[in-house]
Amino acid sequence: MNRREMLSSAMAAASQGLAPLAALAGQPAPAITRIEVLPAPYKVAAYFKFFPKPERPSVFVKITCEDGTAGWGQSVPVPSWSYETPESVVSTLREYLAPALIGRNPFDLAGAHQAMSKAIAPSFSTGMPIAKAGVDLALHDLMGKLTKRSVPELWGRKSLDRVTLSWTVNARTLDEAADVMRDGQSRGYKHFNLKVGPEPKFDIELCKLVKRSAPEAFLWLDANGGYDLATALKLAPRFADLGANVWEQPIPPNRLTGLRELKQQGALPIIFDEGVVSSIELVEFIRLGLLDGVAMKPARTAGLWDARRQIEILEQGGLLFLGSGLTDPDVSLAASLQLFGAYHLKFPAALNGLQFLASSYLKNPFKLKDGALEVPGGAGLGVEPDEEKLAKGEL
Repeated sequence: MNRREMLSSAMAAASQGLAPLAALAGQPAPAITRIEVLPAPYKVAAYFKFFPKPERPSVFVKITCEDGTAGWGQSVPVPSWSYETPESVVSTLREYLAPALIGRNPFDLAGAHQAMSKAIAPSFSTGMPIAKAGVDLALHDLMGKLTKRSVPELWGRKSLDRVTLSWTVNARTLDEAADVMRDGQSRGYKHFNLKVGPEPKFDIELCKLVKRSAPEAFLWLDANGGYDLATALKLAPRFADLGANVWEQPIPPNRLTGLRELKQQGALPIIFDEGVVSSIELVEFIRLGLLDGVAMKPARTAGLWDARRQIEILEQGGLLFLGSGLTDPDVSLAASLQLFGAYHLKFPAALNGLQFLASSYLKNPFKLKDGALEVPGGAGLGVEPDEEKLAKGEL
């Protein structure tokens, strides 16, 4: 089977995989009557390069139907990582997306995404995907509560009970990195993802340090596009020799020919992150031979609807599906766990909300056990925000 035939088969399988949820769209349901947008930042517990301020922004979304049933979602903007700011997410949700969804059938998820795309058009890819993710998650939660099913059950899938996590090593010195490693291992983490770039000498030594401390770990490098092509081509074989397993976004996502060179070099599997928002460009990038897999973030893909499609395209195409996030807290973290559990993620997930955030808006916050988190049970996303805390808007 050639690449085009493989992709056609993968896309057909992905569409078939969405069928159980799509079947609900024609069923009668109480219409959406209210959408509330609640900014709610989190305190930051440790140094992380994407949080220059001592807080992690977030925006909760509550969608209520005419019978009083409500679903919760969460948008998690990171202005230093993507163009969406807390202010732009709030205005987009309140002024554009909410009006487009009032009166709609909450089971019509495809129609909701179409309505959101009309309200906020795409540029190269989906427009304002982090804002739209909050709506998508709330709709999934709402559908689960209306049908008394968990999100994986809505998809016709049986979930894992637990998802193993990876500890993030984001350090400015080797001494700091050693402290971070000891902290992670003391909490039961056995696998590690490293923030690298743009300092080759430091990154090589960092990789050596982590591998010495955890020789059996799954070692995942993430440059967030921090290297130029020439440097990345030189470093990839060295990182591979040191025991790295994958390299996420070694150069910026718009350097397509460079990414193809790195994949063709074959020293390490090249994993896309920032460059893949929707399944449309994922298919194009696979056709162009640019990648070996994707670090999936529902917060980046406008939610679970298209994230599922992307995972099924990757799996059918024999490519890697890794689980990642945007330092997701609470509802966004629950959605990632539901997705990764439902699709039986094979690698440790780089979900570092518990590592870097010091607070929670949930009535029952997540608790780490042996470097893993349980996939929430119950209807919808399986978590319940504390509305009294949310009303205050701060912790």
